[in-house]
Amino acid sequence: MNKTDLVNVVASETNLTKKESEAAINAAINAVVNALQNGEKVQIIGFGTFEVKNVAEREGRNPKTGEVIKIEACKKPSFTASKVLKDQVNS
Repeated sequence: MNKTDLVNVVASETNLTKKESEAAINAAINAVVNALQNGEKVQIIGFGTFEVKNVAEREGRNPKTGEVIKIEACKKPSFTASKVLKDQVNS
């Protein structure tokens, strides 16, 4: 499923227009992104938790030359599915 498919499903299930559905989806995504940028955790009960994890600096290898390279530390967005979601997917 891509974003267009999601917009179509939301539009059909909520009786909103496709334009209104897309605006609602964009607003929800922007809210999650903004919260993550501010270092906040976003928890949606029954769905899962979005958070930012810090990845430490580490060594890696250039696969072409085998040369050891330094991979800098970074922040990584992470999603953990809730038990409810896991149970629904596995049923």
